[in-house]
Amino acid sequence: MSRVAGVILAAGTSSRLGSPKQLLDLGGKPVLAHTIAAVKQTTLDPIIVVLGHEAERIAARVDLDQRETIHNPAYLTGQSSSVRTVLDVLPPDVAAIVFILGDQPLVEPIVIERMASTFRQDQPVIVQPRYREGRGNPVLFSRALFGELAQLTGDTGARPLLERHREQVRLVNVSEYARPDDIDTREDYERIQRDFEARQGRPR
Repeated sequence: MSRVAGVILAAGTSSRLGSPKQLLDLGGKPVLAHTIAAVKQTTLDPIIVVLGHEAERIAARVDLDQRETIHNPAYLTGQSSSVRTVLDVLPPDVAAIVFILGDQPLVEPIVIERMASTFRQDQPVIVQPRYREGRGNPVLFSRALFGELAQLTGDTGARPLLERHREQVRLVNVSEYARPDDIDTREDYERIQRDFEARQGRPR
């Protein structure tokens, strides 16, 4: 079985919010803890958490036990620096990476698992979920693109590769799920709180 890694990107400064969004409370746990818990329900291996801004504070409050955690010293230069930092430490037998945003606590484990399963079956270059609202995160990139990922700069993440290789993107239908929101503003956080509360007691 092809080894697919999970990389949780959580190094950002939360500049628009004014406080570390990784540590915002959601049902009594930090937002990042929910994202990690979702990824732990999948077959992704290894699971790597990338920290940067307020790394020590986050590590003190979020249970990172049995997760490989790396620090991105260049986090101020944007999300692409976290991608490059991960590639430097990735085991050589990893065939693909799923990049998960640390501020998307309501990401569905089954969505991630369908992406990994699609890659293992057909080895597409890129796998992206298609929610009821359209395409979204997380996104899987095969080793064939690791060289291009290593050349990324700025704060766009891997978006340029999605554009450059749009004809090679394999879409996985997950239209029974809503596209997970990320947290950039206080309004985003309040909306996710409402969504989280609405899910409580609901079968997952």
